[in-house]
Amino acid sequence: MNGLMKRKMHLDDILSNWEFDPNALNVRLAKGKDERDVIQMRVDMGILQLETTGRPDGEKIEGAPTYLDHLLELVLANPSFVLTDDQCMEVDREFMQFYHRRICWLRLQYYHRAVMDADHTLRLMDLCERIGPDEEWNRSHEQYRPFVLFHRTQAAALGALEDATAEEAIQAINSGLKTIEEFFVKHEAEEFYEEDELVVRLVELREQLRTEYEVGKTLYEKLSDAVEQEQYELAARLRDELSRRQSD
Repeated sequence: MNGLMKRKMHLDDILSNWEFDPNALNVRLAKGKDERDVIQMRVDMGILQLETTGRPDGEKIEGAPTYLDHLLELVLANPSFVLTDDQCMEVDREFMQFYHRRICWLRLQYYHRAVMDADHTLRLMDLCERIGPDEEWNRSHEQYRPFVLFHRTQAAALGALEDATAEEAIQAINSGLKTIEEFFVKHEAEEFYEEDELVVRLVELREQLRTEYEVGKTLYEKLSDAVEQEQYELAARLRDELSRRQSD
């Protein structure tokens, strides 16, 4: 027993060689003992280590790769399935794990991975809205949807900027803003949409991209204007141009 008590289980070397900065998100990619990639996040008084695929904690749930997949199996077997208190806690665990990994991907500039993790969270939110135990629980989780959509929109735009064009990045922001606006309309809060801090930040990013990359209206924006103004011949030409670009 004494020998076991004296085994060195501390993290002194790791913590001393990676100082915690309270003013920044401290994230890095590292190698596991089997040479797999892992994400490490330096937090106050410790380190979080996250897997890069599947669940961030590396666990499987009843053989399923994530708790979302496990719940989908339960709902498939019983369409009237409703979450228990313990299952609600497990849902919250998965929400938090994917949040941590999402912000890590953003910090590491792995934007497509951030989009994937945001989509996982949004699918879990969609399912929980159907199978939540009560309206109060559902509302307490739905309130975070705009925040997840904000991260997804940021990541999609910055990924498009890397892989495609500034115009496509702007269109990704417009698409995200539309989805966020639909959330506000659904919850009868559309009067708060334009002043919402997350919306304002996305609009600022969009206009910054317009200025920095000298982008005027995108084809989608021109198409929307043409339809609104009943300029149907112009709208048809714009649709043809969009189709041509998408097929290239």
